Formats: sequence, structure tokens, C-alpha cells
Amino acid sequence: MEAAIGTDAQAIGTIAQGMAGTGPDFSVRGVDGWLQGRTMYGGASSFLAYAAARKARPDLPPLRGGQIGFLAPVGSDVDITVASLREGKSVANIQTDMISGGTLAHRGTWVFGSARPSNGSVNPQRAENFAPHTEMEELGSPEGLHFIQKFELRRGEAREDRRPGVVRRWVRLRDRTGLDSIGELVLIGDTLPPGSMRAMERRGPISSINWAFTLLGDAPETRDGWWLLETASNHMSDGFSSETLRMWNADGVQVMHGLQSVAIFG
Repeated sequence: MEAAIGTDAQAIGTIAQGMAGTGPDFSVRGVDGWLQGRTMYGGASSFLAYAAARKARPDLPPLRGGQIGFLAPVGSDVDITVASLREGKSVANIQTDMISGGTLAHRGTWVFGSARPSNGSVNPQRAENFAPHTEMEELGSPEGLHFIQKFELRRGEAREDRRPGVVRRWVRLRDRTGLDSIGELVLIGDTLPPGSMRAMERRGPISSINWAFTLLGDAPETRDGWWLLETASNHMSDGFSSETLRMWNADGVQVMHGLQSVAIFG
């Protein structure tokens, strides 16, 4: 079975809700407007994989983290297979494989976990040099079907506070229809280009290789849909960069922490 064509006007949450299949196999066709170059934006492909896991297994506890492999370009037509790797009393490890153009293009390993009585606690960190989105400059978006048009963007730091190898932006999804709070974070968490972009000596293509993240809580909240995102290069050489990705809510409280390997060309 194939899902109805997803037009550019449809919210991606609505597209995910309408994906064809009852599990373990799903398909989505015509996910236009979420491309960046010849591949789908990684947050969108990861969100569709997460949504397939949720649709196949609505009994799963909250998502705690994920490991994503961007293996090949993901087009606007995808097929997704969901499999259980191992399930214990409180934790379930679920794998999703995404096929595009006849090729395995995206693999996700997802950790779902039920809450247990706490044996101590550590509060999430707050953003340093925090400035509310209301005080920051609005940014434009490129023309065409580039995925970034789906978001409102504002600067995340004052010009005098810019750091080498770091990109920080306020981000808000224009249409949040059909999204749960966790799905929204998966969709938005990979929005920014790598921080290494600011250390490049000349312009050239870049490509995410993987993405690993953990969620700091099971019910993320913010105000007015705004999230603060940051990508920071830990080391950049030989055509690769190791990046730390962080995400905070509108009050500057961290809700997601991630790592990513990036290939740098040119």
C-alpha cells in the first residue's frame, strides 16, 4: 500500500499520521518541501522513522534517545520497516530501516523507556549567554523547496558573542499540526548547519553522517513554539567534524543533547 501524495501544503505531522501500513512496513510518497539538495532534511526523515515506530507500536513508553545513520540520499518517496531488537521490563530497543530509491538510506535505533522511581537527580543545564527570542533579529529563508522555509528563524546570540565553530539560532516550526512534543524535538533537533561551517576557509558542500541524541525528560515544553538550538564543532580536520548539538526551551532549559559526525567537502 502507498500513502496519498503528501503535498507541500501538508504539515509533516499530518503526512506521518496518513502513512500507509499497519506495521511493520509503512510507506510515504511525495514528501515535498523537506529537501536540502538531493536528500531530505535529516530531522524530517528521522521524524518519519520515529512516527512509523510509534504507529507500529503505540504501546511503547516515552522515547529516551536515538542513534541515526544517514546512509544515502533520502528522496520524497520512502518505505519504512520497524523491528524490535530487544525489550525488557522498562526499556525497548526498536530499529527502523528507511528505503529510498531501492537503497537503504536511513537507519534509526530508538530507545524507549518507562519512568522508574528516582534514585537521585541532576537538573538539566541552562543556556549560557542566554538571550530571549523576543530580543533577537529575525532571519530570512532561501527560496524554493528548501526545508528551512518550514521554520521561523532568529539569531541565537548577539553578533559580538559569536564564537568560532559555533552556530546558535532560535527556531520555530511554522506548522505543528499532528505533532506530539517528542516528535517535534526529533523533527527540529537537526535543523542547524554544523558549527564547523563557520570555520570553513571556503564555501563547499557538507553532509551529516550520523546523529545520536538523548532527551532530557519525557515531556518537553516551551512557550510559543520557540526552541534555541546550537551546533558546535569539537574538532575539525581531514574533511570531518565532530559536533555537539544542544537544544533549549524558551526559558533556556536544556531539553536535548546530541553528537554528530559531519563530512566536509570542497
